[in-house]
Amino acid sequence: MTFKHIFKATLNWASNQIQEDSTKRFYSKNHQIKIEGKPILNVSAAKAFKGDPELYNPEDLLLSSLVSCHMMSYLYVCSQNGIEVLEYSDNAEATLEVNPDGSGRFVAVRLNPKVKISNPDKVELAIELHTKANQVCFIANSCNFPVLHEASCEISTI
Repeated sequence: MTFKHIFKATLNWASNQIQEDSTKRFYSKNHQIKIEGKPILNVSAAKAFKGDPELYNPEDLLLSSLVSCHMMSYLYVCSQNGIEVLEYSDNAEATLEVNPDGSGRFVAVRLNPKVKISNPDKVELAIELHTKANQVCFIANSCNFPVLHEASCEISTI
């Protein structure tokens, strides 16, 4: 039996946000996304696409979603396998290819999770569970590009 959950977001942008550079005028990419009960998210395009580099962009948010979902999926599968995770960090990287016609797509994401656990006998399993986490990750399951892992695991000395 499958369960369905609906997520909603409202985007607001106004056409009076026109910017100019030395060669032409273009629409501002700045906009707001509202999700009920949460702070407003100010978003723009990536700097390479004439966006505000101080704001999050869709590419940042897609990568952030993958990193976050993988961590939560990993903690879930570790709890199912009796692994106590003490620390988790990741320095992820996404590769976006842009075509001459302006279209583009992500072609890969590489996660680099570094995990610290308490039991030295479970290091190998802790590394293997990243594959299981990827299999249950909602966001990774929604992507049409590979989500790769270069995981490492340490033992807590405390």
